[in-house]
Amino acid sequence: MPEAKPRPVLTHVFVYGSLRQGGSNDITRLKPSAVWVGTATLCGVMYDLGDYPGVRLGQGGVVAGEVYAVEPELARQLDAIEEVYPQETGEYVKSEVLVTLYGCRIQCLVYEVNPTHSQGRPVIASGDWFRREAAID
Repeated sequence: MPEAKPRPVLTHVFVYGSLRQGGSNDITRLKPSAVWVGTATLCGVMYDLGDYPGVRLGQGGVVAGEVYAVEPELARQLDAIEEVYPQETGEYVKSEVLVTLYGCRIQCLVYEVNPTHSQGRPVIASGDWFRREAAID
């Protein structure tokens, strides 16, 4: 009888900008495939950085996003896209945070913008990158 391969450990990730479905770095186009969990929110403020957003955690606002379960290989790809590893540009840091999903709280990885990169940038009042026309100074 063939030996069963162990299943990879899945991690939950909260995506809020270009990694959202339909975004320029759509997570659903990456391999291995991410598993859709649902839409969610977290406490934070979204900043318009030009072609993509950045979120500062806490800060009193609400940020809209999506939660996916990802394998370690895909998590490494996300680190590369967000330049957390291996290039480590300092624009984003990877954090763990509780997000609200279907009325429950779930622990997720999230890429938070470094405060020096959001300073002086417009706030996206809606907290939703796909509704960014609501950006204000």
